[in-house]
Amino acid sequence: MKKIPQRTCIGCGMKKDKKELVRIVRTPEGTLQMDLTGRMNGRGAYVCRDTACLDKALKRKALQRSLKEEISEDVILKLKEEFKQLDQ
Repeated sequence: MKKIPQRTCIGCGMKKDKKELVRIVRTPEGTLQMDLTGRMNGRGAYVCRDTACLDKALKRKALQRSLKEEISEDVILKLKEEFKQLDQ
């Protein structure tokens, strides 16, 4: 039987299957992107597919700590828009 990888959401702290979470990646070039495949190069952090978890992670600065980079307001707004599209 194949083992299913588990990851922890940085927003709510729940452990879930890797495929249930969205990976946010800081690429080697320094840009932030959503990685729905889970295979992009770069430093990543996992968040539930829920805007509430993203908001918690941003409020507690957990996303900034995980990615080891300050995140600008423009990038935060872009991430929130992409998460809203996932909810639909």
